[in-house]
Amino acid sequence: MRPMRTLGIAALLVVVGMLSANAWHAWAQDPGLIEAGNRAFMKQGCYGCHTVGKMGTPIGPDLSHVGAKYRAEYLERWLRDPSDLRPSTHMPTLELSNDDIKAIAAFLGSRQ
Repeated sequence: MRPMRTLGIAALLVVVGMLSANAWHAWAQDPGLIEAGNRAFMKQGCYGCHTVGKMGTPIGPDLSHVGAKYRAEYLERWLRDPSDLRPSTHMPTLELSNDDIKAIAAFLGSRQ
């Protein structure tokens, strides 16, 4: 009986995790936020080092399909402090507002 109880708890935790991920995913797919992220990407000069589609400069990684690899939540953490996630990164920590971070993460997360 005990293995079934453990399995039930594990299944519940998976469902709760999926609901949380889906809530985040829905928030990150807000068309208005994605458009704001596109504008912030341009305003902040991100295209000076990165390409998205045919726009930008290929100094840093191409971000055209970054959303297929990373969720917006991870991208938000990356934008806050890249060296915290990858100490050897060449990307500097940028002075971005919280709104710009959320918007750019949503924009990049939408790039499938």
